[in-house]
Amino acid sequence: MTAVHFVPMPSADAAAYREGASDAYGLAPEQRISPGGYPCRHCLGPIASGEPYLTLAYRPFPTLQPYAETGPIFLHAEACPRYEAADVLPTMLDSPDYIVRGYGHDDRIVYGSGGVVETQGITKRAEELFSNPEIAYLHVRSARNNCYQCRIERS
Repeated sequence: MTAVHFVPMPSADAAAYREGASDAYGLAPEQRISPGGYPCRHCLGPIASGEPYLTLAYRPFPTLQPYAETGPIFLHAEACPRYEAADVLPTMLDSPDYIVRGYGHDDRIVYGSGGVVETQGITKRAEELFSNPEIAYLHVRSARNNCYQCRIERS
């Protein structure tokens, strides 16, 4: 059995966006007030009702290439602690299911690795996928909108 851990966006990225850095499309993050429940990709927890948050285009890949998906994410507008309970399913993953998909060492999708998984089965599915040595890491994405949630790595 392979141990896994859930990885949020890097703190340096979160801080840069909060300071006005351009997103993946070269735009400034949009700031709004949360109606409650939006998932922060840094603390991997919910953004409470009434809290300011940022919406921005995020590309969780090191370089541009055909598989480097970009999409909208939410982030607390004010500093929040980076998610540290790495082997525990993040509280923000509260939908019934998510897409779990494997990527190779070249940051390309490993075909046949993606699928919709019930939330309580994410860790088990990650362990199964990591038995394939071609898979370097996984993404957890929304099963409804394909939005990036977090990364899973081998421990």
